[in-house]
Amino acid sequence: MDIKQIQELVKLINKTSIGEITIEEDGTRITIKQKKDPSQKIYTSGAPLAAAPIAAAPAPAATPAAPAAAPKADNLITIKSPMIGTFYRQAGPDKPIFVNVDDEVTPGKVVCIIEAMKLFNEIESEVKGKIVKILVEDASPVEYDQPLFLVDPS
Repeated sequence: MDIKQIQELVKLINKTSIGEITIEEDGTRITIKQKKDPSQKIYTSGAPLAAAPIAAAPAPAATPAAPAAAPKADNLITIKSPMIGTFYRQAGPDKPIFVNVDDEVTPGKVVCIIEAMKLFNEIESEVKGKIVKILVEDASPVEYDQPLFLVDPS
């Protein structure tokens, strides 16, 4: 079962009143449980508020650098979250960080991990370029399609 099928199942479960579903395919077993508690509301509404100020702040920050940054901002590519979950910059506390600002990325290079329902999903870059900005704090919740990184393809 690929990640897209799992994402569709999660969306389906969230839209229904089903509490739990277990699917077994080719020896792989996946259990999806719907969580119903107050922390889910905080998790959903908290991420966009944290991301909006970070994304909006760079443009008006420095007046002399703004003319130089404006043309560059037009060609930046955004790496977005393919799912809802918790964003991690490294595989573990004692593991190296996947990417930092000014690191080069190529298609297929792992840039972060998103934990969703106890599954750790490696998120790979689909573009070639240099990481210009990391838009999300480590270990913070992210939404589907939320910007994670800005990449300069030049």
